[in-house]
Amino acid sequence: MSLIQNSGDEGFVDSPKVAIIGRPNVGKSTLFNILTDSRKAVVKNQPGVTRDILIQPVDVWGKKFDLIDTGGVTEASDLFSKLIKGQVTEFLFSVDYIVCVMDGRAGLVPEDRDIIKIAKQTGKPMLLVINKVDRAHEADLQKADFYEFGLDVIDASFEQRRGVGDVLEWIVKMVPEVPKEIGKSLRIAMVGKPNVGKSSLCNCLLKQNRMLVSDVAGTTIDSVDAPFHYNDRDYMLVDTAGLRRQSKREEDIEIISAFKSQESIRRADVVLLVIDGVLGPSEQDAKIMQAILDDHKGVIVVANKSDLGQEEVERYRETFRAQIERVFHFFVDVPVVFTSALKSHGIKDLFDEIERVADKRGLKISTSELNDFFFETIRKAPAPVWGHTNVKFYYLTQTYQKPPAFIAFCNHPEGVDNSYRRFLIKNMKERFDLHGIPIRIFCMKSRRGGESNL
Repeated sequence: MSLIQNSGDEGFVDSPKVAIIGRPNVGKSTLFNILTDSRKAVVKNQPGVTRDILIQPVDVWGKKFDLIDTGGVTEASDLFSKLIKGQVTEFLFSVDYIVCVMDGRAGLVPEDRDIIKIAKQTGKPMLLVINKVDRAHEADLQKADFYEFGLDVIDASFEQRRGVGDVLEWIVKMVPEVPKEIGKSLRIAMVGKPNVGKSSLCNCLLKQNRMLVSDVAGTTIDSVDAPFHYNDRDYMLVDTAGLRRQSKREEDIEIISAFKSQESIRRADVVLLVIDGVLGPSEQDAKIMQAILDDHKGVIVVANKSDLGQEEVERYRETFRAQIERVFHFFVDVPVVFTSALKSHGIKDLFDEIERVADKRGLKISTSELNDFFFETIRKAPAPVWGHTNVKFYYLTQTYQKPPAFIAFCNHPEGVDNSYRRFLIKNMKERFDLHGIPIRIFCMKSRRGGESNL
């Protein structure tokens, strides 16, 4: 059994924050995955793979803390490198402890000195870990140059899992006693095509610069978990990589990210499908929506950049809603919220809708009330027919799924076509105020014989 417990959807109140920093491709994400006993961070032998800040609550040896993986800090002049350096430099002032990872094979390089200088400016306790020391008998030689910083130095080989225990021991010694736990958070996944403003919207909701923001499609390649509190409710926000058509995924990194985005949808309670309010929904958005519905998740369409939409599109909101009904013809009553991450507009409306969907997804209807509804509804339209026999319904029951799902027991379930299901769902949404909630009705053959009870 692992000594490390991944605390999953639960966070810790005021938990200490331990940040892993270093140059690109020194093994930061590998250490993060080992310590969190997960594969949340994308690991690849290519500089710049981690571009966002990943946070994961960890419970190890009775101590609880938030472990943070950061983007590789470098002096490169490209846009991403500059964004990452500025982001990490700013973020380090908000953490409690720093684990700085360096490359023992490459030795001490000028960028390492810059990173130590940045970290020391925060005044936070720091450990220096020299990774890729594959032969223990060469450790003293490979560590020698790094002692000039006056820090605790540990040699390690993450690939061989050597030195990881020493890193854990240092963290456990530094981290105070276990803080009080909070309840299960509502997990929100934010998905959509690249460059629609997901990361900007995340930063707006979190009120801090956690996700990289640029005009270049594909900036976000990781799924980033971020706990936060709003209106007496605990949330876990996941900003996912932009989902493009499969034929457009030219880099293998983007393919990995697409799988991580789909995983985030599966783990979510409510999914925010972010769409460029100026361009409107597309065929790719429809495919993303279908994937969300296939996983049976509560979903809200977020029309971002609505400040520009109102300037550039005549009768903007009416036009956008008409596009939604046309493109999402299979889910026409999906809730829509208009936002502007740039101007922080529509945020209250968004949370109001999130809370409504979250509450409705957990709705439980009593069996008697459910069957009273069913009794009335099936008499509003002719019964479906299987062969030469009318389909007879016996009773309706609710499953334990969220959002709500129901099973209708009948004599010939194969005779209940999609149009009749839509008829039942439409009436159910009206009766129980489930507008915008993707409910399901399954039909099963009843074991009982004879006439219908309804």
